[in-house]
Amino acid sequence: MGAGVIDDYVAGLGRALRGPRGPRLDLVTEARDSLLDAAEALEGGGLERAEAERRAVEEFGALDEIVPGYQEELTACAGRRLAVLLFLAVPFTAVMWTLMWRLFPAAPVSAPDWPGWFAPVARAVDLLQIAIGALGALALFALGRGRRRIRRPHLVARALALTVWGLFPVMVVLCGALMYGSSDSAGLSGHPPGLVASAVSYTLWGLQLYCAGRCLALTRRRSVPA
Repeated sequence: MGAGVIDDYVAGLGRALRGPRGPRLDLVTEARDSLLDAAEALEGGGLERAEAERRAVEEFGALDEIVPGYQEELTACAGRRLAVLLFLAVPFTAVMWTLMWRLFPAAPVSAPDWPGWFAPVARAVDLLQIAIGALGALALFALGRGRRRIRRPHLVARALALTVWGLFPVMVVLCGALMYGSSDSAGLSGHPPGLVASAVSYTLWGLQLYCAGRCLALTRRRSVPA
């Protein structure tokens, strides 16, 4: 069923859309099912199958009319994924490292021996992590229940992605300074729990950058294939 005009239309729709694979396939499948239902109804009304498919596609809308709305939904979906990751991963990372420094057998430099810049930098890292987690929560709301009031959700996704890429080098410098300021940082890196915590942190950072990169790619303007 549906070989011909509908298949060509759905194939073109699939090529035009970009975004998370699962939601993208769901949208394409939903469009195909709607077209098949419409074609079957028209065929039941007396039209030939080929004409029924052509009429169904015509009533559904041209690709340049349909794709922008579908693409907006996929972009919002990618933004929500990034927002969820920030909302969950950043506070988790902060708590994980706080526990690591407190429970590590060879305790880091005691407070009186810290360099003068150590406490302000540590405070700045804490505040940035709180801010990033809060930003993720706000973006998640904006791209979820708040979609009704936001006409351009792709701008929210893009702003969130740019924030992630902009803050990443800042966090690398600050966290590197904290490691440098602790006399036992080398010992921590050789401690099994420290190795696990580092691996988890690097993995989460990598995921954040990847999701942010996807959001940036999706929010670039691109013409709809004919």
